[in-house]
Parts: sequence; structure tokens; C-alpha cells
Amino acid sequence: MSVFVLSREGKPVMPCSQKRARKLLEAGRARVHRLHPFTIRIVDRRLASCEFQPLRLSLDPGSKVTGLAVARVEHSVDENAGETGAPVMHICFLMELVHRGQVIRDAIQRRAAFRRGRRSRNLRHRAPRFYNRTRPEGWLAPSLRHRVDTTQSWVRRLRQLAPITSLAQELVRFDMQAIDSPNIEGVEYQRGTLMGYEVGEYLLAKWNRTCSYCGAQNVPLEKEHILARSKGGSDRVSNLTLACRPCNRRKDNRDVREFLAHDPVRLKRILAQATASLKDAAAVNSTRWAQFKALSASGLPVVAASGGRTKFNRSRLGIPKTHALDAACVGIVGDVRRIAMPALQVKCAGRGTRSRTRLDSFGFPRGYLMRSKSVHGFRTGDMVRATVEKGVKAGVHTGRVAIRATGNFNIQTSAGVVQGIGHKHCRVVARGDGYGYFQSHKADAKERSGKLVTP
Repeated sequence: MSVFVLSREGKPVMPCSQKRARKLLEAGRARVHRLHPFTIRIVDRRLASCEFQPLRLSLDPGSKVTGLAVARVEHSVDENAGETGAPVMHICFLMELVHRGQVIRDAIQRRAAFRRGRRSRNLRHRAPRFYNRTRPEGWLAPSLRHRVDTTQSWVRRLRQLAPITSLAQELVRFDMQAIDSPNIEGVEYQRGTLMGYEVGEYLLAKWNRTCSYCGAQNVPLEKEHILARSKGGSDRVSNLTLACRPCNRRKDNRDVREFLAHDPVRLKRILAQATASLKDAAAVNSTRWAQFKALSASGLPVVAASGGRTKFNRSRLGIPKTHALDAACVGIVGDVRRIAMPALQVKCAGRGTRSRTRLDSFGFPRGYLMRSKSVHGFRTGDMVRATVEKGVKAGVHTGRVAIRATGNFNIQTSAGVVQGIGHKHCRVVARGDGYGYFQSHKADAKERSGKLVTP
């Protein structure tokens, strides 16, 4: 993964390789600015002496995970057409942002249940304020607003670390093929190369790339109607499933209850999964335009592309399916280089709560927290390094700290929790910012890059 670089004035310049960053640090020409994402600051070079190349930040919004990719754009020249061809993307940074929308939704529902319970038990409570619940235009539920705000926060953060020149976002809609067929008209406008990628990709994800009738994997799969069209079935996704060719032929236009009469367990699972909740798709549809408007307000040129275009690019180039690599394939892409780069996984953990009590299942306090959020300059969530010279816990412990009023902290390391470390042994490495950072192993990334994409 490339290393972000800041100039002497603190302005972003072009990222560099890890080898070059290591040499700059060893020579004393740079200092570590931050750990996640790893950034250095040059101390002997000013912004005016730096050269820049176009960088694009691409986003693949999702309900649970949003992929982000920073890539250097290289415009290739098509010798036959005599004009600039599709750009080549050289990946510099990959990231997967894990949202906590479900946690926020559960917390709001739990708080509402507590409030309703207090009112019905004739306890001391505040009066309901129904007339204050106005919703302005463009209002989103807190769990959905969290996805938009968190993504925009990271877009601003990455713009402070790299000289981003353009943005791209997947809008999950049909591509109108204006580039490939500018003279297409009528119904044919949506019957091009990308037709079927949206529903097909949804079915592959919904049915786990498995034949729903026999459980076969790694075989060609076909769209299959649970209730045959000849008997009144529709093309809605709730009536579609995946089946291998032998199962599709054996079922023909029979009712699924008749076809799977010998396997009631599988029949029950198929009927339940066919009507599964579409809340994830609804969350993406509700937030995609809010995300696009927020990106457009940044002042940078924004490219909006469909999910079909992303799937088309990924399948054409043989790139494995990940959230971060999907972001690199957004829009018009000629080729994508350095796909074996590991991705930084950033998990939204929150910044704590204002509540000073622990609640039981009925909403009553069962324990009280200390009023101060910091002890001896440390806060829960800070990354610390504790050096203990002697005793049972002797050694160097690095991880997230959980503070205690006594001054003896707990440190969450990769090997487990180390309890009772005195604050005098601890040193802050990075302040907690409400996120947890996990780096995927480079060998795992290379292994994923060698796998073929299931069609």
C-alpha cells in the first residue's frame, strides 16, 4: 500500500511507496504524521517544488460496507482511433468502511421502548412532544444519515492526505450506454452489453452463488422462476432464484412445492429466502442521491456510474469481488493495476455515550460510570504502548486502552486483553477517533487477486 505524504506546510502531495517512505524516515527527512492511514510529513521540501498527477477517489456505497479506492489516473492513447482511450487506474490505497447503522437503529429502538415503558408505568417522565417532530426536506433516519456522514467524513479526510482531483460514485442504476452506442433509440437503449447485470448480481449475492435446488457450487447458474411464467409467475426478484441447468430442466414449469416434495426442509428455506428482507437494498437506494449531492458540493468533478458498469469492468478484467476493488472499477475504466494491494478495514466504533449509567433490560440503572472521560491524560479507545520492565506482566503491550479511575488500565492487544497496567507505563501512540483499524495481510490479498471471478 502506498504511503500518504504531506509537504513541509502540511499540504498533501503525491503518495509514495513504502520503500521510499522508509528511506525518508531513516534519513531524517520525514516524520510520522499519523498511523491510520499511515502518513508521513516531509521536513525539507516545500509544496512549490512538488509535482502532481491526477488522483481519483472512487466510492462503492453499501448498506453495511462502503469501499473506497484512491488511484492514479493514467490516460492511455488509442492509436487506431487517434484519441485518448479509457484511463488506466494505478491503485494507491484501498479501504473498506464498515458502518454501524444497525447498532444505531437498535439503540434508538431500545431508547424508545424505555421511554414508552416509563410513561405506561406512571413514573416521573417528560411529556411527549409529538408536534416538535418535524422532518425537513431530505430527512434521513439516523441509521441512514450515519452512512452518508461517515463516508463524507472519510472523503474529507482523504482529501487532506492526498491531492484528489476527481471523485467517482456508483449509483446502482442501468447504464444508458451512451458511450458505446450513441445512436441507440427506444427500447434498445437498455438492451446492450450491460443488460441483466443488476438483477443477476443481486441474485448471486442473495442465493450465495449456489443452486437453490441441489446446492451445487462453482457451476454455471441460470435464472429460474419459482412460480413459472406459464402459470402466472412474474419477473420480480421475489419470484426469481438460481438453478443449475439440470435442475432447471427437471423442474420445467412445475410448482416448486411439487418439485421439492421429497425435501421439505429445502422447500421451506427457499420459500423463506425468496421473500427475504430488502432493507439493505432500500438503505442504499435511500442514501445514494444524498451521497451524490454531498460529493457534488465538494467542488471536485464527480462521475456517477451504474452498478452494471462496475460489474462489467470487474468481469472483463478478471478482478475478484471485494468492496474496495469494486470502488476501483467504478466508471469508465480501461485497466486496473496493483489489485493485489491489501485493503485497510475501518470499522465505525463510535465515540462512547453521554449516559452516565448502565441500564438493565427494563431501562433502570444498574451501575454508574465515572463523570470524567479521561484519566491521567488517557481516554478509552486511545492506542497506547505500555512498557513494563518487571513483574508478571513484563513486556511491551500495544493496543487499545480502557481507562479506569484507579489508574490501572486494560489494554486490548492482538493476543488478548492485558489487565491492570499502570498509567505510568503507558504512552499514547494515536488518539482514539471513533474507528477501529484492521489491516488485511498482503499474502491474503495476493491470494484473492489470483482467484477468478464467478460469472
